[in-house]
Amino acid sequence: MQVKETNAAGLKHEFTVVVAASDIERQIQDRLTEIGRSVRLPGFRPGKAPIAVLKKRYGPSILGEVVERAVNDSSSAAIRERKLRPALQPKIEIVSYNEGKDLEYKLAVEVLPEIAPIDFAAIELERWKPEVADKEIDEALQRIAKQQRKSEKAERAAKTGDIVAIDFKGMIGGVAFPGGSAENHMLELGSGSFIPGFEEQLVGSRAGEERTVAVTFPANYGNAELAGKAADFAVTIREVRETVQQAIDQSLAEAVGMENLEELRKAVRERVEREYAAISRRKLKRELLDVLAEQQKFPVPEGMMQIEFEHLWREVEAERKRAREAGEPDPEGDKSDEDLKTEYRALAERRVRLGLILNEVGRANSIAVAPEEVNRAAVERARSFPGQEREVLDYYRNNPQTLDDLKAPILEEKVVDFILEMAKVADRAVKAEELVAAVNEESLAREDGAGEEEAGDEVEDEKAGSATGGSGKSKAKRKTRKKRKD
Repeated sequence: MQVKETNAAGLKHEFTVVVAASDIERQIQDRLTEIGRSVRLPGFRPGKAPIAVLKKRYGPSILGEVVERAVNDSSSAAIRERKLRPALQPKIEIVSYNEGKDLEYKLAVEVLPEIAPIDFAAIELERWKPEVADKEIDEALQRIAKQQRKSEKAERAAKTGDIVAIDFKGMIGGVAFPGGSAENHMLELGSGSFIPGFEEQLVGSRAGEERTVAVTFPANYGNAELAGKAADFAVTIREVRETVQQAIDQSLAEAVGMENLEELRKAVRERVEREYAAISRRKLKRELLDVLAEQQKFPVPEGMMQIEFEHLWREVEAERKRAREAGEPDPEGDKSDEDLKTEYRALAERRVRLGLILNEVGRANSIAVAPEEVNRAAVERARSFPGQEREVLDYYRNNPQTLDDLKAPILEEKVVDFILEMAKVADRAVKAEELVAAVNEESLAREDGAGEEEAGDEVEDEKAGSATGGSGKSKAKRKTRKKRKD
């Protein structure tokens, strides 16, 4: 094998590789010999067929196999001998090959950059420690009480706050439309959960009464076929139910599976504190990533950056398409595609750079993800799909390559923890609302950090929050997340 480097510009390396015809022929002979040991041909005993006969019959079919193996083996050897670390799969272009002639091909490989050692002890950060006020716990308990309230039949006219059981059928221009009818639908008057103007027209109605409700769908309604159109609904009130407030007492604690109110209050406080701690953690991590990105200015592989950019741009186009169909403004404003692509390429470069930094820190310090950690992540992800847990787990089991999607964020968090343990991190006590305000302001001012939050985490937050009524911070947390994340 002859290898000649033809280009070494930055992270890109290009080679011309020549594999001698004699080497190809030897591999063909070896493969034919291997086949001859087991093949049965008429007129020959097993394993006794001449090579010439085998070549005539099987030569054309194994030629491609041998050439492919020769390219793979020789390219791997060329990369290994030069101690190159490919960033992506090398590109190979066959220049020439004919049977009995040398095989010549071009090998192009983009390598990982050299990343200078980082002095973690020189990194100075501040960890905000939020203090949760009793008032916030009281508000969380009030939300739980609202969720647990019951209703009872009321023999009177409906008023705001009541729940009415209704049958309805919607018409546009005298024609019924898909999804515009239902029976025994439970609607809380004043909740704002229906079409604007619909609930108000049912205030004062009684059980057994029929009403015609006229509304106009909002211009930005989710269904573009209904957006901005006027509709008439024929509504029959089946029942009026009055909500009964749930007192914040022993009965509330028992309703949510707690022994007493003190235990419930403690559980709520712990939940709220965990949510704030998660917000503080993301803030600290984002600041760490900012420091790393600022310190490390190495070039990133163009191929990796392009893949990341294309992923981001597909998300942008999908979001813009959704907005158009919903009659909403362009989420990217009035920026030109050229300006937007420049912005997203810069974001892609930052994301790739941070990923390379964290991966290098993990590699250099033997930080790994154990199989049981991946399994736990798969179970957590499966829980995000109630009723489909088995199908999700089977998907991961039958597609092992998809486990990398679970492993990557786990490794990232372990590397971040490793760095934070060595960095100088000073704690600062702040009010909880001060933390939320700061995070919201930072999110408006610049991009979020790399891979800050997993979708499964958010789902789990919502599920856990529903058990205790939430603290209201899961929602605030989502407001701090932008669609463009490093």
